[in-house]
Amino acid sequence: MRVFVLGIAVGYVLGSRAGRERYEQLVRAYRRVADHPMVQGAAGVVRAKLGERFGGDRQQGG
Repeated sequence: MRVFVLGIAVGYVLGSRAGRERYEQLVRAYRRVADHPMVQGAAGVVRAKLGERFGGDRQQGG
């Protein structure tokens, strides 16, 4: 029984370590994409269009 519990503990530690490394890798990839100038430009265009569509009514009514 002790060997089984020890195996679970070792598996958990190794798995969580690998999981954390993979998580960090995904975060770095996301930030590279999100910080890219073309993505920033596209996000600005989308924000402006949404502001025109949804923000315009509030400004006129208030």
